[in-house]
Amino acid sequence: YEFVMKCRGEVEDAERRVSTAMSGDARLEEYVRLKQNFNAKMSKYHTAVEHLEMTGVMIKSLDGGLLDFPAKRFDEDVWLCWKEGEGQVKFWHSKSEGFAGRKPIDVSSESLV
Repeated sequence: YEFVMKCRGEVEDAERRVSTAMSGDARLEEYVRLKQNFNAKMSKYHTAVEHLEMTGVMIKSLDGGLLDFPAKRFDEDVWLCWKEGEGQVKFWHSKSEGFAGRKPIDVSSESLV
């Protein structure tokens, strides 16, 4: 997740530089270089997102820092839920409830795999 967010920051920075070049007195060669850099950062960002999701993580919101992980609660498919700033995964919710339905994981009474 941290790498994805780092890549996202690089994209935003590169996009600002392209916008500044477009509205300023940048030479065409400088604009082309900045645009190519932006394209490379976008590609790196999309690859980072793809690699993260290939691990089974579901990115629910990058802005909100929400990640879900598939799990089982008895015979029910559920999501383990993590929000940026939480030190560990401490909540779960059913597939239909989403973030608003988060419940604390109680290891003594829940069977999450």
